[in-house]
Amino acid sequence: MIIKRILSFLLGLIILSLGISFSILSDLGAGAWDALSVGLANLTGFTVGTWTILVGVILIFINALLLKNRPDFIAMVTVLIIGYFIDFWLLVIFPNFVVGTIVMQVIILLSGVLLMGFGIATYLQGKFAVVPIDRFMLAIQKRAKVSLGVAKTLGEVTALILAFIVGGPVWVGTIIVTLSIGPLIQIFFPHLERLIHGSN
Repeated sequence: MIIKRILSFLLGLIILSLGISFSILSDLGAGAWDALSVGLANLTGFTVGTWTILVGVILIFINALLLKNRPDFIAMVTVLIIGYFIDFWLLVIFPNFVVGTIVMQVIILLSGVLLMGFGIATYLQGKFAVVPIDRFMLAIQKRAKVSLGVAKTLGEVTALILAFIVGGPVWVGTIIVTLSIGPLIQIFFPHLERLIHGSN
């Protein structure tokens, strides 16, 4: 069982990183947090993956302050894997990727969204460290005493504003990613849970 959990955790994060990379490559707008990393990468000499890791580390400390806990350093594993593989996909596998038509852009974006939803639902089956972005949502919920939905929205809006300020790729794809990931996780999660854990 532990091997299944570890494989689910690692595979899910790798799939998630591919989905994020596809959303960036579509050039139709990435998710709010990913748009922030792309914007910061464009302003500096660091890669998108590096900024994904740095933003994750910053969130780990912000979450610790909000929750009045010690920093969740185990969560570093998640951001390191995601950040490394985002750079792997963008810089090694698809370094000269060019989307020719709007139809292709849409296909790449929607493929990315599906992969992100599936990847998150898969990595959650490992029941290990939670991605700092998701922990941020929980921290907002606890401190602001709001529902998870409202907390998620507040977190996304925060990232969206920051992404817009640094010139990240905020467009129609950003809205699609924001609205689609939650429902996709709900669709994939129970099927993966039955497959991996044998739950009814």
